[in-house]
Amino acid sequence: MRQAVMTSPGTIEFRDVDTPQPGVGQVRIRIERIGVCGSDIHVFHGKHPFVTYPLIQGHEYAGVVDCVGDGVEGILVGDKVTATPQEVCGVCPPCRRGQYNACEVLKVRGFQAPGCAQDYVVTEADKIISLPSGFKPEQGAFVEPVAVAVHSTGQAGGDLSGKNVVVSGAGTIGNFVAQACTCRGAKKVLITDVSDYRLDVARQVGIEATCNVSTESFADAVKREFGADGFDVGAEVAGVEASLSALVANIGKGGTLLSIGVFEEPPTVDMSVICEHELSMKGSMMYRHEDFEQAVAWIADGSIVTEPLVSGHFPFEQYEAAYRFIEEKADSTLKVVIDLD
Repeated sequence: MRQAVMTSPGTIEFRDVDTPQPGVGQVRIRIERIGVCGSDIHVFHGKHPFVTYPLIQGHEYAGVVDCVGDGVEGILVGDKVTATPQEVCGVCPPCRRGQYNACEVLKVRGFQAPGCAQDYVVTEADKIISLPSGFKPEQGAFVEPVAVAVHSTGQAGGDLSGKNVVVSGAGTIGNFVAQACTCRGAKKVLITDVSDYRLDVARQVGIEATCNVSTESFADAVKREFGADGFDVGAEVAGVEASLSALVANIGKGGTLLSIGVFEEPPTVDMSVICEHELSMKGSMMYRHEDFEQAVAWIADGSIVTEPLVSGHFPFEQYEAAYRFIEEKADSTLKVVIDLD
């Protein structure tokens, strides 16, 4: 089978290797689509602090069950699926309390363990997420980033009914976070960015309130959209200190701040405002199995829209070209998809 290996930052080598066989309790998936995410791009540029090379990338994917090992029940050859990419110990304190997404020795396929950039992947049956028969492969590849949004918005208490929300950062995750807030009942969602392209895509999926903070101040946009009510929940998805500072300075007293974005440098936070305004800050780390299931449900019923986020398709043999495309068109690209079929 074909396998794409990132041998060093910026270099992908294609290899022909044996097709893996599933063991007891395992399932083999024939990969159809792979989504390229922001973390993959960090790896491509050699800026991810927790990977070593060579590396098989890929953790956002959809495929079809090709073979099942002994002891697997309820999963059939031909089923459309994706799978959670975490490898956890199951015995550390976070794992024992059910917070296995924050496992003390967590490994993620595509980063610290081999990913899905190959024709076939073997994984444990309990990691499999079934997809509806009507799902397009592209929709299946979006389940993982939507699950990030499901989990992170759940950190704000789950029910956002009647609450105003600001999402800073309109990339793929920010877009889905904004949509997930709507799914959770938010009264109004404002999304901010410096890219008119990304904000236009946000409007295409139903997030009508937008602000380009390079041409309008954050505070003015908040006043324009929410008036005297202000906002109750702020989600920082851009990984930019200025956007975090703006959220802290403008959120209503007693509000909740969600930290979702990855910061290249540790940000400075005005803790005096956090304390005096009794703000709650919640981090969010990936997702759990139930978040994947909710992501599938929201995509399936149309609550979350994915199609406008697709910026381009590349065949498997042009994996490296996909990264170059993202580099050249960073301001007009959201999700690039790798096609294996």
